[in-house]
Amino acid sequence: MKNKTVIITGASSGIGKAIAKHFIEKGSNVVMNSSNEENLKKTYEEFGSPSNAVYFAGDISKRETGQNLTDLALRKFNSVDVLINNAGAFEPKPFLDVEDEDLNRFIDINLKGTFFTSQAAIKQMLTQGGGSIINIGTVLVDHAIGGFPATAPVSSKAAIHALTRQLAAEFGKNNIKVNTIAPGIIRSPLQAKMGVEDADSLAGLHLLNRIGEVNEVAEAAYYLATADFVTGETINIAGGHTVGHSI
Repeated sequence: MKNKTVIITGASSGIGKAIAKHFIEKGSNVVMNSSNEENLKKTYEEFGSPSNAVYFAGDISKRETGQNLTDLALRKFNSVDVLINNAGAFEPKPFLDVEDEDLNRFIDINLKGTFFTSQAAIKQMLTQGGGSIINIGTVLVDHAIGGFPATAPVSSKAAIHALTRQLAAEFGKNNIKVNTIAPGIIRSPLQAKMGVEDADSLAGLHLLNRIGEVNEVAEAAYYLATADFVTGETINIAGGHTVGHSI
């Protein structure tokens, strides 16, 4: 991945930040995106303002943002080799309380953001003879939790899982690999945003009896970015969350 160009959305915090850091340290050219320019700039400066990275703030639910990211990658680094669709929104809410604006927000950010950004990247990858797209889903698509009502965001993430398979099928002949990473409970700012004060209290959801760390998702993303014979797959980084339960 040295000198390969990687676009990462949602790169200012949590999983996206860890992924960006990992690829930068591996010598990849990284285009970092977030909707919050102040946080994005702080993260870039925290990384030491590396010469092999640039940042662009923009709302990925807007089609033009994906195109702007692709254009920036080409202008600065001459290629788009990997797209990591990490940016997303997630918030639990009982099904009967979900309003139009709630559902629209998850569909706009999670599904449309992934869809539009992938469109822009794939157009360029077709001219290059290949590439890799990595989407971030959730294990909750395949393993629901009764005490955690999240039908709206999970439905939008399920659409991303389906999109992964469809894109893998449509563009496999063009050497474009498309895969999903489905994290379990990962230690990140997202837990606090959802009202979970002690993320480690959820360790029992995983057979390994611990929650995951952001660098473990970053390592999985790096593997998929370099894997030439893996496409259409969902890789669970979840400590056994979908496999079984401890008693």
